[in-house]
Amino acid sequence: MAANLDPFQSAHNAGPGRRTILKTLGIGAAGLAGIPLLAACTGGSGPAPGASSNSLTFGSGSSDDVPKAAYKAVTDAFTKKSGITVATNVVPHNDFQNKINSYLQGSPDDAFTWFAGYRMQYYAGKGLLAPVDDVWATIGSNFSDAMKKASTGPDGKMYLVPNYNYPWGFFYRKSFWAEKGYAVPKTFDELKTLATKMKSDGIIPIGFADKDGWPAMGTFDYINMRLNGYQFHVDLTAHKESWDQKKVSDVFDTWKALLPFQDPNALGQTWQDAAKALEAKKTGMYLLGSFVTQQFTDPAVLADIDFFPFPEIAVEGTDAVEAPIDGLLLSKKGGDNKAAHDFLAFMGSAEGQNAYSAVDGSNIATVKGADTSKFTPLNKKCADTIANAKYISQFLDRDALPAMANNVMIPALQSFIKDGTVDVKNLEAQAKTLYAAQ
Repeated sequence: MAANLDPFQSAHNAGPGRRTILKTLGIGAAGLAGIPLLAACTGGSGPAPGASSNSLTFGSGSSDDVPKAAYKAVTDAFTKKSGITVATNVVPHNDFQNKINSYLQGSPDDAFTWFAGYRMQYYAGKGLLAPVDDVWATIGSNFSDAMKKASTGPDGKMYLVPNYNYPWGFFYRKSFWAEKGYAVPKTFDELKTLATKMKSDGIIPIGFADKDGWPAMGTFDYINMRLNGYQFHVDLTAHKESWDQKKVSDVFDTWKALLPFQDPNALGQTWQDAAKALEAKKTGMYLLGSFVTQQFTDPAVLADIDFFPFPEIAVEGTDAVEAPIDGLLLSKKGGDNKAAHDFLAFMGSAEGQNAYSAVDGSNIATVKGADTSKFTPLNKKCADTIANAKYISQFLDRDALPAMANNVMIPALQSFIKDGTVDVKNLEAQAKTLYAAQ
């Protein structure tokens, strides 16, 4: 195969990709000539697992303490049930994401953590993943149609077994808000009014951290969907809509109203740093995924966390929620190992997902029949937010072409955060070049 460099990787190490493994999905302004693209490869027509095996390797980018422990609970439960041993290779999640292309073209593990959306479809289309239709024949009834669609590759075959997803919204400390008399805003104007009051109280209104590049995408996505609707988000990231149009400029113009209220140190902070600031009541609220609660190890603090969806801007955009899906895939090599197929089937069962969520309660299990008896009020609100949404977006860096999301949008968003300016004509020029090369 040509090209060993990953189209997800940044031109300079401005920081990581997306959150714990993502965690879904840094970067700098790279010249287009420096953005490598994968050569097309041919994948098999379907899995043909070999004879029964008693071991597999599992590559995980879930390197933060909580998800790392949660996946260990899954592999332990699987081994206990099946007798199959799992050798887990944990890699810092940003390294895992940034090097995924060379990983898959080199000596990958049999199974590995990854995401739904374009980030799965891209590698499936390049023949670097093994389809798992046989697994879905067993577990298919455990998932909704939406989850099945999110797990399907461009060739119509199944590639992902979803483990969990998590909504993005504004997280805050209930006791702090009660003490200050703050109320949850329902509209964008109310959000600005609340932020103004917080600032006058000497608080940084909106916690923000974009050292790693990807967190700002959540703000862009929500303002875009609230202004222009879910379908425009999907069409824009697929480049069926242009970046140099008024609808996109309106997103940035609307966002400008929030810039004075976002943490001024955002470009020097990781999402974990901003979580600590929220815990310490230095910031009033924080727009991120529910995985933010992994950082709150004090049970009293965790019980004090609540959240609200991004407020209404235009009526048509209120029916969408950003709730990326994470799960497991098989490398092309792993497709020949029956034990790896068995492991994914276990992950697609209530038993497997219950083992994970018993350790990591920050995410919402995707399988029907998962244990919800231990749901906290926050868990229930997160689950209800996802269940009640008409549309679920993945995230800009999962729904868009990898090189567009990371090599173009991250530096553009970081520049916008710094000085409030963006060149949408340049975004469109780069998009045309990148998407035409696919």
